[in-house]
Amino acid sequence: MNMRNNISDKNTDASKPGNDKKHSGPLSGVRVVDLTAMVMGPYCTQMLADMGADVIKIEPPAGDGTRFISPGPVPGMSGVFVNVNRGKRSVVLDLQSESGATALRELIKTADVFIHSMRAKAVNKLGFSYDDVSALNPSIIYTNCYGYSRRGPDADLPAYDDTIQAECGLPIVQQMLTGEVNYVGTIMADKIAGMTALYATVMALYHRERTGEGQEVEIGMFEAMASFMLVEHANGMLFNPPIGPANYHRAVAPNRRPYQTKNGYISALVYNDKQWSQFMDAVKPKWASDEFATLEQRAKQINTLYGLLGETFKERTTEDWLSLLRELGIPAAPLRTPDELFDNPHLQAIGFFETVKAPYAEMRYPGVPTWFSKTPGKVAGPTPLVGQDTQAVLEELGLVATAAVQEVMP
Repeated sequence: MNMRNNISDKNTDASKPGNDKKHSGPLSGVRVVDLTAMVMGPYCTQMLADMGADVIKIEPPAGDGTRFISPGPVPGMSGVFVNVNRGKRSVVLDLQSESGATALRELIKTADVFIHSMRAKAVNKLGFSYDDVSALNPSIIYTNCYGYSRRGPDADLPAYDDTIQAECGLPIVQQMLTGEVNYVGTIMADKIAGMTALYATVMALYHRERTGEGQEVEIGMFEAMASFMLVEHANGMLFNPPIGPANYHRAVAPNRRPYQTKNGYISALVYNDKQWSQFMDAVKPKWASDEFATLEQRAKQINTLYGLLGETFKERTTEDWLSLLRELGIPAAPLRTPDELFDNPHLQAIGFFETVKAPYAEMRYPGVPTWFSKTPGKVAGPTPLVGQDTQAVLEELGLVATAAVQEVMP
C-alpha cells in the first residue's frame, strides 16, 4: 500500500498529544491529513487514529470551533472536541496564505488519506480539490464529507445534525412513537455519517492495496442517514408499487417504551416464539391467549401487546424481572444514565475506558469498541492543544516554522 513510516515515532513521549503511536493497530503506517471540523469528520478520523493511523489535524489559527462548544478543563478543550480529536497532531496553517498552502501541499505528498469537511466551493477556491491534491499525490485517497452530495440540487446547502435528522424523517418517527415531534437525544446524523466516512475511506485504502490506485470518495450526511433510516423504515414503500407506508410499525408503536415496574423501569423484549412461550409459562398473565402465540400474530397487534405487557410489568420489582428474564434467556436490562456507563461492571471488566494523561487534564476516554486478535486498536493518545505540533511537523517536512501560523493555547 506504499504506507509511509509513522512520523510520530521519533518522539514517543506520551505526555505530548499525538505521540503515543507505539501500538500496531491495523492502520499503523497510514498517514491522514485531516481538514475536518465539528463532529462528522473528526469522529471518522478519531477512529482512524485509534486504529494506528497518524492523523495530522489542520486547523485555522483560531482552532476548530468545536473546541468551544462545551465545558473543558482549559479554554479551547471542550469535552466533545477532546473526545473526537484524541491522538491526533494539531498543525495550524493559514491556507489563504501562500506559506500555509505550500506547507499543506508538502504534507499531502507524504499522505495516504486527505479528508475534509468544507463545502466544495470553499475547498476548490483554496486550491485543494481532488484534481489539485491527486496531481501532488496520485495514489492518495481523497475523502469529502458533505452535508448533501454534490450530485444533487441541495449540494450547496449548509447542514448540521438537526437539519439532517429533519431531512431523513427522524423527528416524525419520534412523533409516531411519543406523540411529539422531536430530535433524538444524540447527534446521530453526525456520528452515522462519520462511521460511513470511516468505512468508505478504509474500503478505498483496501482497493489501493490491491491495485495501487487512489481515488476520490464522497459521503453526504443526508445520504448516510437516509440509508440508515430506510433499513427498516422503507418497509411497504420498498416495493413497486408500494404495499404500505414506509414506517416499521413495531419501532413506532406508541406503547413501545421501557416498562414501569414496582420500583423503577426495565427494558425487555419478549420477541421470538420460544421466548414468548417461556414467558407465558412462567408469568401466566390473565390476558394470555392463543391469538398471541406466533410472531406473525403478535406483529399484527404489537401496540396492543405492548400495552398489556406494560400492565404486567408493574406487578414485580425491576430486580425480580431481571432475575426471571435472564434465567429464561430473554433480553432485558435496567435503565442507565450516561454517567453510569463510566462505572458499568461489564465495561470495566473488558477495560473499555482508557485513562490518558495530558498537561491540561487526565481523561477517561471511551475506548475502541472493536477487538482484533493480531492488530488491536487503542486510544491513540491525548488530544492536542491548537497548533501543538505545527513546528515539529513542519520540521519533518524540511520547512521552517515561519511557513505557517502557529498558536498554542494555554
